[in-house]
Amino acid sequence: MYAIVDIETTGGYAAAHGITEISILVFDGNKIVEKFESLVNPCQPIPRYIEAFTGINDEMVAGAPTFEEISEQVYRVLQDKIFVAHNVNFDYSFIKAGLQAAGYTFNTSKLCTVRLSRKIFPGFPSYSLSNLCESLQIKINNRHRAGGDADATVKVFQKLLAHDKEQYIQKSLLRNSKESMLPPNVPKEQFEKLPSLAGIYYFHDAKGKIIYVGKARNIRNRIISHFSSGFESRQKQNFIRHTYSISFKTCATELMACILESTEIKKHWPAFNYSQKRREDQYGIFSFEDQNGYLRLAIEKNKKQLSPFYSFQYLVDGHAVMRKLIKEFQLCPKLCFMQTSNEPCSGITEDICFGACERKEKPAPYNKRVLKAVESLAAQPSFAIIEKGLSEEEQSCILVWNGKFYGMGYLPSGVSITEPGQLKEYITPYKENSLIRNLIKGYAAKFPSKVIAFSSEAVQSNH
Repeated sequence: MYAIVDIETTGGYAAAHGITEISILVFDGNKIVEKFESLVNPCQPIPRYIEAFTGINDEMVAGAPTFEEISEQVYRVLQDKIFVAHNVNFDYSFIKAGLQAAGYTFNTSKLCTVRLSRKIFPGFPSYSLSNLCESLQIKINNRHRAGGDADATVKVFQKLLAHDKEQYIQKSLLRNSKESMLPPNVPKEQFEKLPSLAGIYYFHDAKGKIIYVGKARNIRNRIISHFSSGFESRQKQNFIRHTYSISFKTCATELMACILESTEIKKHWPAFNYSQKRREDQYGIFSFEDQNGYLRLAIEKNKKQLSPFYSFQYLVDGHAVMRKLIKEFQLCPKLCFMQTSNEPCSGITEDICFGACERKEKPAPYNKRVLKAVESLAAQPSFAIIEKGLSEEEQSCILVWNGKFYGMGYLPSGVSITEPGQLKEYITPYKENSLIRNLIKGYAAKFPSKVIAFSSEAVQSNH
């Protein structure tokens, strides 16, 4: 027995939106044997664009029951039925969330008429409900209302049953089939080709544009995890609705995958990547000479007309660097703006400052130490992180040149790693950002045995 379902909602994901109308048609394969339909009070305002789309407004649902009030009837009608809907995970996520909130445990088999239509009726220009019905010569009455759309879905499902020569419906219902959780517009064959290797993956929209980039230790498991748990979040509903194809690139190590993910997000700026969409290196350390002739160091926001000699994303990172310079080169905390109070200089108390802030130390010797501090930040190490490759005949290499990420690639097993100039022939250059810089720095500190350091002489000779 099938329960063919359609709902109207206040928005696109169950975690923050509610149901405004529900229609359930119990179908035995030949005819409708039971029907449940109701407006639902979502307990939140209906957005104007939703009202324009469905025709359901706040006044219409004001006297309607809440989902909790109809949850017993909904559970009874759906229990022990195969849940069928057009883009099934959308409807299922809202109803499951509503039933769980009312105290019901709900798990049942699902069928998606979008995915089944793509298999049983391949080659149609579109599989949206209205376009699919047009291709199948099905008339829709009361479009974008739960009852009208549910009735149209029944007619679509009848045609699917009648033309299912390859038994796709039965295969989708097998216990070990994960097809019901997949985005309806992505061919199952693409999931079957996913490797269990480290790398990055791309979600593409209907036009092939990249809408999300992710990294994974195991590409196959990570992608499946996007769709195997609850569908209540906005991100998962966006993935389900907008993903039409999936591609990937394998990497030898998880670190390489992290680096490649960051560079690809900065390159493509995908719609559904949020965490790395911010300006890099917002702050810098600048130097200037004050009216008394002392060189001052200051942390400021980066500006186009100013050139910092050291940049970073977070203030806390800059403060840590500045404190290190003050201690190592015996600089004045006040002249570096790390102490802004009128109290006595803490550097003098700690025997770090020699009194430049009180003009007891002349500018020349103090400025000499400031210049050495600046030079120390410019003289950053060059090294390579060498690990396993994609095959036994190669090694992976991440190259850092004068403290900056240069690029990464794969080296034939016979290449001399001690000659940095030779490595560049096998390395693909990538644009550095602060996330990549911090990833590599932390990894190199954690796994020093994987790091090959280059002398400044070798770097200069291959510059």
